[in-house]
Amino acid sequence: MDKIVFITGASSGIGAGCARKFASQGASLILNARNEEKLSALKEELEQQYGARVCLLPFDVRDRKTAAEALASLPDEWKAIDILINNAGLVIGVDKEHEGNLDEWDIVIDTNIKSLLAMTRLVVPGMVARGRGHIINIGSIAGDAAYAGGSVYCATKAAVKALSDGLRIDLVDTPLRVTNIKPGLVETNFSVVRFRGDKDKADNVYKGIRPLTGDDIAETVYFAASVPEYMQIAEMLVMPTYQATGTIVSRN
Repeated sequence: MDKIVFITGASSGIGAGCARKFASQGASLILNARNEEKLSALKEELEQQYGARVCLLPFDVRDRKTAAEALASLPDEWKAIDILINNAGLVIGVDKEHEGNLDEWDIVIDTNIKSLLAMTRLVVPGMVARGRGHIINIGSIAGDAAYAGGSVYCATKAAVKALSDGLRIDLVDTPLRVTNIKPGLVETNFSVVRFRGDKDKADNVYKGIRPLTGDDIAETVYFAASVPEYMQIAEMLVMPTYQATGTIVSRN
């Protein structure tokens, strides 16, 4: 795959899985995350293991000004981004909607919705001008229906679906493609953040079921990106075998 792939939230989990998968297939990678140390370690791994070309853009996706400056600072040969993977996202807490922390909700909404919009606004016009491109948004099964303790997070992932669908409509007269990947249970650092660093509570989320991994989701992302140009995988819902919905799971 001789393409330039820009991945947000690339330092761990699904983002790092996508970086490894696309690197293994010959893509050049622009990797973004807040943790520069983790990004640098991943860059070294990808260069050594796959001989990949990797450019790092460490910044917080919530910082629009820095994001714009970072993208503008790319060398010319890196600016023609072919695939944008809007992966950066998080959830904090399992509070009821009338009891949660407004400042934490700002972080979740700004990261999951507004940052996705900002990246789309910064990258997609170039794709339109070049007449090629693919936007892959990492949504969630949580966007299909609300569940207890997750109303704000579910709302942000419902927004990702609406924004993906809306962008696909806006780009219908172009060769660009838009995909919304909706994972179910995936074991990453995601639940540790949700439980504010409590690893035991995070581990309980996956107890009694084999969850998916970031690498599993990366396979579906790559599949969507690699189908022929005349095909568009609009949406993909991916769950462990023993999960049926966001709340119905069979555990051993």
